[in-house]
Amino acid sequence: MTENDAHLRYQALKRMMESRAQELHQGLRALLSGPSDPVDVRDPEEWGRTSAEQDVDLTLMEMQADTCRRIDEALQRLENGTYGSCEECDEEIPAARLQALPFATLCRTCQELQEEAPLVERRALPIVWIDSPSQ
Repeated sequence: MTENDAHLRYQALKRMMESRAQELHQGLRALLSGPSDPVDVRDPEEWGRTSAEQDVDLTLMEMQADTCRRIDEALQRLENGTYGSCEECDEEIPAARLQALPFATLCRTCQELQEEAPLVERRALPIVWIDSPSQ
């Protein structure tokens, strides 16, 4: 890849990430502002549904805030010239992966190893049998 090709690729990625961050920020603002007219809850069933909807909204806000943070970090890496390099092995992250997941910090191999690690750690824990009460 020529230097000009790399520059064009990074500019396109930067625009895409900035656009996505802007969409997420707008979504967060909409969720934070809440409904335009507060709902008057009259019975327990309605209250439960409203509470569940608020839980979903809170989860969405947390996910969107995390994605915005990761995009901001990716933009910082782009500015620093470290964008597209795996944080573990320093190999170049493939363009297709960055297109699909623009804030990726690990190549696919390192990501898979990282995701497997907790499972391996859990498997290494001793099994403790708890006796059931006698009948």
